[in-house]
Amino acid sequence: MVMLRDEMVSKTHGEFAFRVRLGEYEIEVGGSREEVLKTIQDLPSLMTNVQKAFEVVKPKTVATLTVKTEQTKDSDVLKEKYPKILQTDKFDEATLRIMETDWGKWRPRRIDELREALNANGLKVTGHALALILMGLAKKGRVRRWSTDAGYVYILAEKEALT
Repeated sequence: MVMLRDEMVSKTHGEFAFRVRLGEYEIEVGGSREEVLKTIQDLPSLMTNVQKAFEVVKPKTVATLTVKTEQTKDSDVLKEKYPKILQTDKFDEATLRIMETDWGKWRPRRIDELREALNANGLKVTGHALALILMGLAKKGRVRRWSTDAGYVYILAEKEALT
């Protein structure tokens, strides 16, 4: 077998074959060396014809989906986007409650995401104040914190398994 510009050419017992793969389709040309090389010269027009032939075989299924939604206020969208928690006046408790929900456990969250979730639950807190709360919770071992390209992220600390 000989490699010729990423195409495989094989020579077996006087027969000469040329095989090329284009995407999910493959074509092989065989015959004498002269016949195959002449066919390769006509390959651009041949491939166009082969591609047209395969177009008939391809399924032509197209699905269109239309979704109608009701107009909602931005505050309603915020309430639905974030988890609902039991009310508390303590921001650290509220933050832990948010992080204990499926939304909070699903992936590490940035400060702005946690702040928006608290705001959706009626607790107005600044980003700076929340950063201090989260830093305190990290020092106590209640949350884990690490730096990413997008800034610090936080997730609920796993409880150590009892042995």
